[in-house]
Amino acid sequence: MIIKENSRFKLKFSTLCTKEPLILALFSSVVGTPQPDWPPNVVTTGFTFYDGNTEQPINPELQTFLDSGAPPLVFTLGTSGVNAAGNFYTESARAAIKLNRRAVLLIGKNPLPENLPDSIFVCDYAPYSAIFLRACAIVHQGGIGTTSQALRAGRPMLVMPYNNDQPDNAARLERLGVSRTIPRNQYKSSRVVKELLILLEDKRYSANAAEVRQLVQAEDGINVACDAIEKLLTN
Repeated sequence: MIIKENSRFKLKFSTLCTKEPLILALFSSVVGTPQPDWPPNVVTTGFTFYDGNTEQPINPELQTFLDSGAPPLVFTLGTSGVNAAGNFYTESARAAIKLNRRAVLLIGKNPLPENLPDSIFVCDYAPYSAIFLRACAIVHQGGIGTTSQALRAGRPMLVMPYNNDQPDNAARLERLGVSRTIPRNQYKSSRVVKELLILLEDKRYSANAAEVRQLVQAEDGINVACDAIEKLLTN
């Protein structure tokens, strides 16, 4: 908050400092519900989605690819894991080929895997809100931003967590019955094929994902957060 040399602003700041601080839990209640040890001033808002420049249209070549066949597998490492991709994209491409499935690889600045068939489309980035809805399953690193978009799309997931909150996010998704988890050091095409076959053939994953999608879409994280802040400032 910027405080100007103005008695009105000084009064507002002084009043705010005497209030109990507001804690915004910027995630959906489907992944975390209030716990007994939470302070009473926590507001669970729902996800506050970020999708880059939403006014930028999807790559026309990608749009043509999506429209030309069955829903693809989508492989992505979000905004952090993509900088340490390792063999993720190579093994992902191999898995898609073994499964005889179309796929989209969102590779960032990583090098293009070699000898890719026409059934695999590669680009650096695409808005998740546009592409996840077109996927049959989503493979990602478990970051909260990617996780929130995948839940909103209502698609089953295979999660390969790196660190920080990602292992916990992966465990929460498994408990929801919408995903499976694969350790990073076991991310080989043979294991990926096995896990994706379970996700795609066991219809419970798709059914659970569709159910969770309805709950997530019913939330309004940005407005709930803004309303809570305005209430704190005006009361």
